[in-house]
Amino acid sequence: MSLGYAEKLSFIEDVGNVGMTEHFDPPHVLQEKIERLAMMIKKSKHLVVFTGAGISTSCGIPDFRGPKGIWTLQREGKALPEASLPFHRAMPSLTHMALVELEKAGLLKFLISQNVDGLHLRSGIPREKLAELHGNSFMEACPSCGAEYMRDFEVETIGLKETSRHCSDEKCGAKLKDTVLDWEDALPPKEMDPAENHCRMADVVLCLGTSLQITPACNLPLKSLRGGGKIVIVNLQKTPKDKKASIVIHGRVDKVVAGVMDLLNLQIPPFVRIDLFQAILTQALSIDKKYVNWTLQIASIHGHRAPLPFVKSVEVSFLDKQDYKAAMLHVQPFRLKRRTMQTKSFELGLKLNFSDGCGCQSTEINIPIDFKVSTDCFNLEEEAVLQKLRDTAIQDLCCGQSAVIERKAILTPKSEVTVYAIVTNIVQHSKTSKALADSLSNGNVKRRRESLNGTGTSRKRSKGHTRKVRS
Repeated sequence: MSLGYAEKLSFIEDVGNVGMTEHFDPPHVLQEKIERLAMMIKKSKHLVVFTGAGISTSCGIPDFRGPKGIWTLQREGKALPEASLPFHRAMPSLTHMALVELEKAGLLKFLISQNVDGLHLRSGIPREKLAELHGNSFMEACPSCGAEYMRDFEVETIGLKETSRHCSDEKCGAKLKDTVLDWEDALPPKEMDPAENHCRMADVVLCLGTSLQITPACNLPLKSLRGGGKIVIVNLQKTPKDKKASIVIHGRVDKVVAGVMDLLNLQIPPFVRIDLFQAILTQALSIDKKYVNWTLQIASIHGHRAPLPFVKSVEVSFLDKQDYKAAMLHVQPFRLKRRTMQTKSFELGLKLNFSDGCGCQSTEINIPIDFKVSTDCFNLEEEAVLQKLRDTAIQDLCCGQSAVIERKAILTPKSEVTVYAIVTNIVQHSKTSKALADSLSNGNVKRRRESLNGTGTSRKRSKGHTRKVRS
């Protein structure tokens, strides 16, 4: 993991020495605490979850105070850990996806995170039910109209500074800013206010993977106590708030959450990552009108100058024209310029070779070229297309599937823009949950699960105000 990444995240925790030693509850104690936690969640009316760096260590993102944490290694004069995959390709953990299911089941009312890795949003937590106290490394916001833009690349600045992009709202157009706080920045009211309100309403605040040391964020769970709420802390290190908690669980967060989900009879959903790109075909007639000078560009949907981080290279072939020379595009922006006869139509074959961290090496897409002004322009319901892709990926248990989301024509310069969605990762967690729970309970999970789920009504996903999130 690069030092720049460590510096970018360093505000998340302070540099005190408290809690560096890891502790593990004995198996029978751990199981008893998991059962108590599952029952508390089942009976809760307003569950709030408060997360820290510890829930992302299984995603390949180091924490700070653990034995292999960033500050621990720096203090010992050791090299920082190498990233197992690029930061922008980190996948939500079992815990991230379990929280998605708890929210869908109506149990989780609000989520507060100190992390800037963006994994809660990527996992599927609704934006209106999430407070990212320290910002999001992949989010830009418009200071004028408030629009938010979730990127597939890491925003280049921190400290609420202006970036190189503008708000896409034609009535606005203001310069965007990053959302990651620096040391001197106060926690934004937009995130802090709802976090405080939900903690006051909470009957259970579940703290996952946080040392609860940085203020004022660490005091948020305590706001539930005045109204009779209870705090549960799941962390490998001791925290300054342990004495305030009803249950302190020393165990790996994924293991604890897996056991809880099994006792609640809730399946942990798979994570399917879908990335977008646009193919831009621009054309112009030669002076004698016999030829077409055309350019194909494979670009980010976030702007022509934005990086396309999940694509390493593009191979272009002419499927039905053996006399046309194929091309390999290695450097971004991926752009191919050619001159062909106006009367000749053909089909391009694109092989997109994916970067490290994607679940498959490549995918292939065919593009028909006839140099006519397209009348087949459309803008499909994006979420419906994406959901169909997710369902297909889960059924096939593989990635690489693609679909067209939008196609539009531009008259000047004469161009056709097509937006594609591609499944680039799929991660299954459901079997892991049962396996972990079984290993904890020594075969007694079924009886305990039935006692937890034998009564009560099913919960529906609650409706709420939706904040506008643009991608």
